[in-house]
Amino acid sequence: MVDIHAYTGPVLVTLATILVYYLFQGHVARVKTRLARDYAARGEKFDRYFGDDREMLAADRIQLNMLEHMPGFLVLLWLNAAFVSPSSATIAGGIWLAARVAYPFLMGGRLGRGIKASILLATLPGYLVILWFVVALVLQLLR
Repeated sequence: MVDIHAYTGPVLVTLATILVYYLFQGHVARVKTRLARDYAARGEKFDRYFGDDREMLAADRIQLNMLEHMPGFLVLLWLNAAFVSPSSATIAGGIWLAARVAYPFLMGGRLGRGIKASILLATLPGYLVILWFVVALVLQLLR
């Protein structure tokens, strides 16, 4: 039997990742509901999927960006926890999660025509963590 206490860090990072994902989904639902109400009050039609409301686009981008990266992150987190080091997986996972949490703040509440350069402060650390996970696993395999 595996001692779960040896994996407390990765378990907490995993649970926090899932919590953040559902918080982002809740944000999408709140924005959608409010915008539908605002559009109706102005007598306009709100098109959730084919509209071009910049606030709705931003909320979707926040949630979908998390969804795009989360499966690979979680798999690599746990492979590193199991085969490299639970503590280093926890630290790297915490960095990845902090970058995900920063993403909406760095992007802003409305998606513009271009991408803000500040978004790199969230995406670059995330990509570096993923790369670090892969390199650490490959090096472990080569030992």
